[in-house]
Amino acid sequence: MIEVSHLTKRYGSHVAVDDISFTVEKGCIYGLLGPNGAGKSTTMNVITGYLSPTSGTVTINGHDIQEEPQAAKACIGYLPELPPLYTDMAVREYLNFAAELKGMKKKADRAADVARVCEKAGLQGMEARLIRNLSKGYRQRVGVAAALLGNPEVIILDEATVGLDPAQMIEIRALIHDLGKSHTVILSSHILSEVQTVCDRVLIISGGKLAAQGTPEELAARLAAKGVISATAQGSREQVLKAAQSVAGLTDLRVTAEKSDEVSFTASSTDGADLRAALSAALAAAGCPVLSLSSQNLSLEDVFLQLTESDVSADSEQGKPESADEAETAMPLAENEESAGTDTPQDKEGE
Repeated sequence: MIEVSHLTKRYGSHVAVDDISFTVEKGCIYGLLGPNGAGKSTTMNVITGYLSPTSGTVTINGHDIQEEPQAAKACIGYLPELPPLYTDMAVREYLNFAAELKGMKKKADRAADVARVCEKAGLQGMEARLIRNLSKGYRQRVGVAAALLGNPEVIILDEATVGLDPAQMIEIRALIHDLGKSHTVILSSHILSEVQTVCDRVLIISGGKLAAQGTPEELAARLAAKGVISATAQGSREQVLKAAQSVAGLTDLRVTAEKSDEVSFTASSTDGADLRAALSAALAAAGCPVLSLSSQNLSLEDVFLQLTESDVSADSEQGKPESADEAETAMPLAENEESAGTDTPQDKEGE
């Protein structure tokens, strides 16, 4: 459904997205993960045609986003993190307006499609209410309904549950799960438990590069093969880490918790060897009694932290910026000045 090939996006001298390639299969829900400034929003903006890539190609259902922008964008429904709602309009009025911008000429067609998306997004009975009087959760539903207008095959949701209370988050997650039955969905989120619950596959971006992709279970299994150990020992942070570092083959030491004279940490061995016995002996010899020691079952959060932490460290060693936030927020003005007129088609299409 989506093919991204060698995609690169630069803002001046900063590389926000660095030669990434991946495919999105039809009928799946994909989670797009990454630290702040990793390049997630830039990637989504290029896929939707909002930004032009520096190099590389993006095709949507066989249509190149640069060569056939109208045909490609017709396949996409996009909900940005802050839905562009006109709060002085009623729900039905706004959705009719959005449908007309998307090219629906006939009033009857617009009315039928608005009724369909209202039912799909759970907005029955809310059509006559002003958007400004709706709760945050219902405003998100209006944004989802607008993305569904025209029945696009791909739905892209950027932080769809941000700012919602727990009940609203559960409702939106259920809605996303339902959308996955009839659409291809890409969900960008910082809530890892949400991605693990809702998504079929995960794409992790770090430092502008694609760090990993696969199902949450596949990613966890890949790291678990390294022989991941979780341990807690008594002693100072320096004592415990020095003892652990003395174990040959033990790498990726990361402190996960620390209180009074107890230190909890994880570590792994690149050859997959079981180093629990050696670690226990080293800690005991250093006078750090072992309180717990076990092989770790990795969650998506553990996978995310281990994959992105190593990339951030590598970037720091090479003298690269630790965050792309400045480049992604400060440079778009220059980008627009350089490419004035190149991104205007979406204005006509209501994107």
